[in-house]
Amino acid sequence: MAKYKLEYIWLDGYKPLASLRSKTQIKEFSSFPKLADLPIWGFDGSSTQQAEGKTSDCKLHPVAVYPDSTRKNGVLVMCEVYMPDDKTPHPSNSRASIPDDPDTWFGFEQEYFFFKDGSPLGFPKGGYPGPQGPYYTGVGYKNVGCVAREIVEKHIDICLDAGINLEGINAEVAKGQWEFQIFGKGSKNAADQMWVARYILARLCESYGIDIEWRCKPILAPFDQPLDWNGSGMHSNFSTKFLRDKGGKEYFEKLMAAFKKNIDEHIAVYGPENHLRLTGLHETQSIDKFSYGLSDRGASIRMPVNFIANGYRGYLEDRRPNSAADPYLVAGRIVKTCQSVPTK
Repeated sequence: MAKYKLEYIWLDGYKPLASLRSKTQIKEFSSFPKLADLPIWGFDGSSTQQAEGKTSDCKLHPVAVYPDSTRKNGVLVMCEVYMPDDKTPHPSNSRASIPDDPDTWFGFEQEYFFFKDGSPLGFPKGGYPGPQGPYYTGVGYKNVGCVAREIVEKHIDICLDAGINLEGINAEVAKGQWEFQIFGKGSKNAADQMWVARYILARLCESYGIDIEWRCKPILAPFDQPLDWNGSGMHSNFSTKFLRDKGGKEYFEKLMAAFKKNIDEHIAVYGPENHLRLTGLHETQSIDKFSYGLSDRGASIRMPVNFIANGYRGYLEDRRPNSAADPYLVAGRIVKTCQSVPTK
C-alpha cells in the first residue's frame, strides 16, 4: 500500500468569476486510485462564498481524476460541490446544471495574460511596449521573454503527464499573452480538462511570482476604457455527430438561426466584462450582433476554410466566449442550442 496525495480541486462561489480552490488529502491505495475509489470530502464553505458560518459544511464529489507528475504519488481530483445532504448540487455547481452529450466534441482555445507586479509580463514599468505585431507566435527575448516560454513548456509536460488532451500552445497577439488548446469529447469531459489545465498553470506560476490574469480585457486606460490591445478569448470549437457525419447547408442555416435566436442566452454565460472585448474590433463581432462567415475571425461563428467545400460538415468555432468564461456553462449552452435544432 502506498500513500497518495489527493489534491481535491473545486470552484468557489465568487461572482462574476469563480476561483479555483484546492486542498490535499492523504489516503492509502494499492495502486493509482480510480474515480470510484475516491471518497467524498468536505470543506468550509463560509470561507469560499458558498455557505454561512453557522452552517458551513459543503461536500466535494470527485468527478475526474488525473496523475500529478509534480508530486510523488500525486493525484489531481476535479470535484463538484454539493450541499451537506450529498444529494443536492450546490447553487455554484455549474457542472451539475448543464446537459452532456459524449458525441459533441469541443476544442477550447484558452488565452490568458501572465501578470507580474500589476502589469502583463514584459510591459515596461509604468508604460507600454511597442504596438502589437511581433508578439503573436513570436520568437526571441524581445517578443516573448524567457520566463514565459519556460512556464508554458512545463505546463505542456504536466498536462500531458496527467492525460489531459492539451493539443498546442502559442504566444498571442499582445505582449505577455499566451494560449493553450484543450480537446475533449462531451461537454463535461472537455470542461473538466480545461479547469484542471487552468489549475495546473496557476499553481505552476506560484514559484515564479507570476499570476495568471484570466479576465478578458485586463489592460485598461484611465476611466476603465480598453486600450488598443487584443483581449483574451476562449474560442470554443464544437462538432456534433450530425455536423461531422451529415451536415449540409440546410441544417447549418437552421443551426445558425438557433444561435442567433439565443444570442442573449449565450452572451450571459460567455464570461464577465465581455462588452469590453466584443466591440467589433480586434478580431471580434460586436456583443449585440450575430454573424457567421467562412474563415472570418471578425464573425461570431467562424466556419473553417474547408467547411463549405466539405458539404457544410465538420466543426464550427464560436469566437464569443471569453478567457474568464466557465467552460461548463459555455459547453452546456452550445449543446443546448445544438439539441434544439432537429436533424430530420
